[in-house]
Amino acid sequence: MKISLPSGKSISVAPQTSILDALEMEGIYLTSSCGGKGVCGKCKVIVRSGDVDRRSTIKLSQEEVEEGYALACQSYPLGDIVIDIPKESVLTVEGRIATGRSKDLLALLQSLGVGIEPLSERILLELPPPTLTDNISDLERLKRELMAKGLGCLRVPFRSLKGLAGVLREKDWQITISLIHSEDCHEIINIFPGDRRSPRYGVAVDIGTTTLVLYLIDLTDGTLVDAASIYNSQIRFGDDVITRIVYATEHNELRALKQAVIADINIMLSMLIKKHGIEPDAIDQIVVAGNTTMTHLFLGLDPSSIREEPYIPTANTFPISFAGEHGIKARPHTPVYVFPCVASYMGGDIVSGVIATRLHKQEELSFFLDIGTNGEMVLGNSEWLISASCSAGPCFEGSGIKHGMRATEGAIEDIVIDRDTLEPRIKVIGDVRPMGICGSGMIDAISELFLTGILDQKGVLHKEASRRVREGEDGLEFLIYSDDDREIVLTTPDIENIIRAKAAIYAGFTTLLKEVGFTFNDIHKIYIAGGFGKFLDIEKAIILGMLPDLPKERFEFVGNTSIKGAYLCSLSRRLRDEAEEVARRMTYLELSVSKSFMDEFVSGLFIPHTHIEDFPSVSALMKR
Repeated sequence: MKISLPSGKSISVAPQTSILDALEMEGIYLTSSCGGKGVCGKCKVIVRSGDVDRRSTIKLSQEEVEEGYALACQSYPLGDIVIDIPKESVLTVEGRIATGRSKDLLALLQSLGVGIEPLSERILLELPPPTLTDNISDLERLKRELMAKGLGCLRVPFRSLKGLAGVLREKDWQITISLIHSEDCHEIINIFPGDRRSPRYGVAVDIGTTTLVLYLIDLTDGTLVDAASIYNSQIRFGDDVITRIVYATEHNELRALKQAVIADINIMLSMLIKKHGIEPDAIDQIVVAGNTTMTHLFLGLDPSSIREEPYIPTANTFPISFAGEHGIKARPHTPVYVFPCVASYMGGDIVSGVIATRLHKQEELSFFLDIGTNGEMVLGNSEWLISASCSAGPCFEGSGIKHGMRATEGAIEDIVIDRDTLEPRIKVIGDVRPMGICGSGMIDAISELFLTGILDQKGVLHKEASRRVREGEDGLEFLIYSDDDREIVLTTPDIENIIRAKAAIYAGFTTLLKEVGFTFNDIHKIYIAGGFGKFLDIEKAIILGMLPDLPKERFEFVGNTSIKGAYLCSLSRRLRDEAEEVARRMTYLELSVSKSFMDEFVSGLFIPHTHIEDFPSVSALMKR
């Protein structure tokens, strides 16, 4: 059997293989937030000819079924078929032009007063050829020369001996040694013939629960060469970390989860090195940051105890490993540094974020908030740090929302409802036809619905308030956008998800402050990190009750600080040491067993909050 695509390409398909699986085997990825369970409805394809076994059409309208639409994860070819793939179904690796960002990152690195000291270094050696009077072995000759360079402690692993004789003689005893410095000792990781000090590149990776980001860095001058991002393929095993832990342990699929994230990294890395004409041998180091569960799954470590009281991970600090041990498509002995974690639900991505914002070096009290699938937060200054994590769910990144998507081209990022006509005006990223709605758009929409009376304080839509409120398959829904063949709505379950998420974030915020005896007014700066932060309207987030009612100038968007910190630590030994120190001295507060947190969470299940007096600016808007 074959699947024919509009490009003319044909894919051979084994019996009982879904269209989704067949496409993935050919490197064609569709959006499938539910992991191929048929409940998100986002992997739509159009069957132009041929017979297909549609095992579920629950997420398709009757009109779509009549037009040939099918869910790729639930559809199995019965013979040769021809399909089209709608643009909104395609999951692409996003390459990004890095010029402006590279200058900003370099400026940040330089402002910290650190030199460029990558995890790895390359040293050019000119060895004297052996003679009858200088007849020591090749290895001893190499070690003698390195000791003469003042390296002191030196480890030479057995693998370095393989091929050593040929490498030394290939360029007349001129070689380049690649080394790492670990535990006060240098270790040889690669030996190249001739002068191979450049080009050399580093890779920084942020492993998010929903999204992965990869930076390609020139290690000679710190330039950010390019970047890419992709959905985390582990989504097919579940949207959140708990579901993935269960899948990895109770279903014995730890290896599959590890392979999924490694495949994502390899896709992005292969794309960037091909784009820039880079040889895989030029990749000299890899630095990885992620939450504790994502780190364990990346390393293939048993994550089962992370979700069970007393919530103990296998490890919080990790020895240097190598690309070949993980299946990363670089030279097998390329070193991999993984950021230290703090606790089961406070990972290396937040440690990386603290390094990037320099919160741990400031005298004033500051608050760091990373809004993603989890809401992770750190409160403190140069003297102390306390942290906590709450489950916000993946809704702000588009998952679990009927028409949700990431903040990429085609996403509705801003909504204003006209106070007279009650009609929405939307702004779309990229100024293109809207394909869905991202986290900032959802926050805007609910805040606007609340201020116009279409949605009440309990988050309930009122049908009589607007002609755009209608009955849908999941209850009442609000029609945000429609054209000849597409509608984008916000459903009652969508609204409930977002209200629960914002309540968890605000409750974590207030619980952390109460724990150390401070109030919101004591906070000098609130750093907001996360993928959708740059599109977030602070005023709308305050109206929703996700952020405290404070002056706008106290908030600062800092973007993806996990990848930013990974970039910095790729280039600086001092900053890597700082990361280890931050992880050691950060206190972690477990909110899941905190009665105070649960009380705060329940109070937050209203718009903006049960205690409306804590939101004076919102109260003023409600009285207009």
